[in-house]
Amino acid sequence: MLLLIPILSLIAQTSTLPQAFDAIAKEVPGVLGVSAELLETGETAGLRETDRFPMQSVYKLPIAMAILDQVDRHALTLNMRVRLSAKDMAPAGVHSPIRDAHPQGHFDLSVQELIRAAISDSDGSASDVLFRLGGGSARLTGYLRGIGIRNINIAATEAAMATDQMVQYRNDATPHDAVQLLKALNAGRGVSPEARTMLLKYMTESPTGPNRIKGGLPAGTVVAHKTGTDGTHNGLTRATNDIGIVTLPDGRHFAIAIFLKDSTGSQELREGAIAKVARAAWDRWTGGMSR
Repeated sequence: MLLLIPILSLIAQTSTLPQAFDAIAKEVPGVLGVSAELLETGETAGLRETDRFPMQSVYKLPIAMAILDQVDRHALTLNMRVRLSAKDMAPAGVHSPIRDAHPQGHFDLSVQELIRAAISDSDGSASDVLFRLGGGSARLTGYLRGIGIRNINIAATEAAMATDQMVQYRNDATPHDAVQLLKALNAGRGVSPEARTMLLKYMTESPTGPNRIKGGLPAGTVVAHKTGTDGTHNGLTRATNDIGIVTLPDGRHFAIAIFLKDSTGSQELREGAIAKVARAAWDRWTGGMSR
């Protein structure tokens, strides 16, 4: 784990958590947006909370939530088998363990297996199959509007994003609404208790982004999260993101959404900024406890 030194000194120097976020933003090229909320009290802090950021794979979480809503409505079932063909495989350059194992398709996965792959493994093929099963952009985004999420848009598949770097900006979110999505999940709004338990389990088990939200927190901290990452092209990375729910030592929780867009910084610098932001929130709401 990185960055285990508390950032209390930074907060003390800046006096507020938003000012600490702003100080961290100045250390990394690009545009950093943050929203954080201590769920048990409603205390919030943020930076550029209403700016729009490309989600990249963060959008797999609302897709999975929309699919599970359809399961709850009996339009789909978790055990339903879906036949995957070669055309369902994500193109080269998109992260997809499913495609790597079965490039020609010709195999079945259940809806639940597709959800686990999309959330835990951030599998692009699984995500695009769920995108199709869920009824596409209009229906998936309609689910979000139905639970009060106004500023997250699900517009295009992973395959479409792979064809044009600018397409990812259509799958956008504000940090504020990303936290509202996490709050909805945590509260079981828009998902059944069983679906909530399943998604939080898959998010907690995900090995992606160990140096992002998790990177500055004490070892063993429970973090249910979803990352999103663009590739680096000509030195520019358009999206380096992580959103999640962090469990504090006293059992309280904070939800946090951290988006970094249009950065020329190294991966270490980009991920380090995300880790510092999460640690600043941790230090504010724990008094700097390391364990």
